[in-house]
Amino acid sequence: MVAVAKHRADAAPAEPDEQSTPTAATSVSPVGRHRAAPGPEGLSVWATAQSTGPVQRRGRYVRESVQHPARMLPAIAAHAVTAYTQPADLVLDPMCGIGTTLVEAIHAGRDAIGVEYESRWSDIADANITHAHARGATGRAGVIRGDATKLLSLVPGALAGQVALVVTSPPYGPTVHGLVRPGADGVAKFDNAYNDGTDRGNLAYRDLTGLADGFAQILAGCHALLRPGGVVVVTARPWRKHGELVDLPSAVIGAGIRAGLTPVDRCVALLAAVRDGGLVARPSFFQLQAVRKARAAGTPMHLIAHEDVLVFIKSRTDSGSGSLGDTLGGGVIA
Repeated sequence: MVAVAKHRADAAPAEPDEQSTPTAATSVSPVGRHRAAPGPEGLSVWATAQSTGPVQRRGRYVRESVQHPARMLPAIAAHAVTAYTQPADLVLDPMCGIGTTLVEAIHAGRDAIGVEYESRWSDIADANITHAHARGATGRAGVIRGDATKLLSLVPGALAGQVALVVTSPPYGPTVHGLVRPGADGVAKFDNAYNDGTDRGNLAYRDLTGLADGFAQILAGCHALLRPGGVVVVTARPWRKHGELVDLPSAVIGAGIRAGLTPVDRCVALLAAVRDGGLVARPSFFQLQAVRKARAAGTPMHLIAHEDVLVFIKSRTDSGSGSLGDTLGGGVIA
């Protein structure tokens, strides 16, 4: 039997008929990590899609949040925050997008800081933080606009050695599935790119080697900001380019090792619901279309049902200094 880790019920609103029904509790190590024992029976699975992404975000995030092309499920961020931190701990997302990690952290009573390259998304992240405080979130959070590959030049030096947890996800190429609307010529895609394609500074526009190198720089900055024993959680999944599988999770593991982090766990965050001992997929329009076309052509492709959760730790022998103080406020840090 595969152990299923239930995310906190108040971390993501569930539809009335879609309550979490995990089949078993995951094993948790003394420091709060979800340990995966050897063999498939020891896998640690996070049941983070018991309700759909729109249901999880409804009322919790501003409406403009849907415009981001690659949003993390709130329940994934919430699960990581509650599993690996304590109240008042500091959480960092160096590629924070619309601020999902930050919102879930401050709702859980943690403080959070995010870095975002594109001003469009950092503005929405700031609005989401303000919205979370209006809904009773008690943690403090701020967003820095800038290039996370230069993380240490952006984040206040007083935060070195203070971060308990990093939760983030690298981009999956310059375009993703986005949203669809019907048109005169069929279905049209929109909100499927990180920017208009003119700014190649975004990691999304690099090849796998360039993406891995840039992400290693980001993780090296995270390493300096983490306290000894601090945890890094990265969600990633492979994708196909011209029919070839691009193994992003393995590239992320390599980047983490080069950044001085130690990989300790590889978990699964479900993108499908658990129902009656089986999985109910929640594909996008384009995922469903791609699978149908592949099967019609004789390729046994399946719908995506999970993301890899790659967990790293900073050695407890590493030292850090500084204090949080009043560095974080409630909005954007200039």
